[in-house]
Amino acid sequence: MVKNSSRSGRLGDFMHRELSRLIRDECTDPRIGMVTISSVLVNDDLSYARVYITVLQDDKQKASVDALNHAAGFFRMQVAKKITTRIVPRIKFYYDDSLNTGARIEELLKSVNISNDNQTSD
Repeated sequence: MVKNSSRSGRLGDFMHRELSRLIRDECTDPRIGMVTISSVLVNDDLSYARVYITVLQDDKQKASVDALNHAAGFFRMQVAKKITTRIVPRIKFYYDDSLNTGARIEELLKSVNISNDNQTSD
């Protein structure tokens, strides 16, 4: 398996910081909830960036992703002003449900642990 190139990793880190700043300071769209960028993955040829976000309000998940994807061109233009690369990645936002998955796994492990404790005490 090929490891991500350091250039795409550095660009992903830069985009993470810059997009976080832009969402915090420049976005006024009321559809966007309290958004946190969990990771930015840039492919090796630097043409696409997958931006994974988490949203604090459960009811604004889909609306936030849709609004951010609608504004992706604006974000790309703002990032292009700050970097010196010839190619600026196209940006696509995705909802990151790893926190929900982690919480569900933790609950399952707790329930298994409780049932094991009950069986050993009998």
